[in-house]
Amino acid sequence: MTRDWWKHLILILGALIVIAPFYMMISYSFKSPGEIERGTGGFFGRQEMMVDEACVNLRHPDRDDIAAARAEYPGQSDAQLRDTLMAQAQTECSVRPVVFNYTKAFTEAPLLRYLLNGIVVTASIFLLQMIVALPAAYALAKLRFWGREAVFAVVLFCLLIPVHAIALPLYIGLSKLGLTNTYAALVIPWTISVFGIFLMRQFFMTVPDDLIDAARMDGMGELTIVWRVMLPTAIPALMAFAIFSVVAHWNDYFWPRIVVTGDRNLFTPPLGLREFKADIDGSLYGPMMATATLIVTPLIVTFLLAQKRFIEGITLSGMK
Repeated sequence: MTRDWWKHLILILGALIVIAPFYMMISYSFKSPGEIERGTGGFFGRQEMMVDEACVNLRHPDRDDIAAARAEYPGQSDAQLRDTLMAQAQTECSVRPVVFNYTKAFTEAPLLRYLLNGIVVTASIFLLQMIVALPAAYALAKLRFWGREAVFAVVLFCLLIPVHAIALPLYIGLSKLGLTNTYAALVIPWTISVFGIFLMRQFFMTVPDDLIDAARMDGMGELTIVWRVMLPTAIPALMAFAIFSVVAHWNDYFWPRIVVTGDRNLFTPPLGLREFKADIDGSLYGPMMATATLIVTPLIVTFLLAQKRFIEGITLSGMK
């Protein structure tokens, strides 16, 4: 009993450590800059009206505005008219912190374009990885050929190579082909996933050979067996791999930062956070956290919807 209590305590502490950054991210997306700086306001902030200084600066009165205001406010000097117009601008630019943060997330940068880029890149990568991984995993799991174990050993070895070790040669090769600042540069290096091959191979090892023999007796070729027999049975493992692949490439900042250097329209969601980086006026932490919340939300929703399949895929892939 005591042993189980310690297990649950450790799991709860681990969960709190994981949840803490998400708590801060969502909380900051609700707060005003002053509350973020002082660490006050609770989780949702006090939601008192605040002035959008950028909005006020855009409405700063010029000579024409002052001249037009003389008819509405007769008898006032230019300085008084300027103060009156500035007061009106501050009133019109007053918003709730949550509205300010999430509005800025969409207006300070083309967030919808970045989200679309993220969908295009991650979906393309996963589709190509699946096209490569399924036949390769099937061959390593069910076909008998000379050197099969050596090929599988190479796959395991490739799992140990970090992407940072091969980033420079990949970049030079893409640069010489003129593919930098293109969708191809974001997708092509990841079309072969050794982890995907390994995961699907482990799952295919659990599929009975009798099923494959029956398909061969029906006249199916090996590729037909892969797509018409093995693919439907591998949906749980494929869902698990999809979660790993999509999360990894949706959140990837390192590689897009290298190959996308001049075209803002190719920015993926993590690169979009750079739009809120520190400058003369300081970092916009509220809009930055609102943007991060909007970027992370699709992943959380997808995982919750596919949670059962994900767990099944991981469990079955480890069975002998």
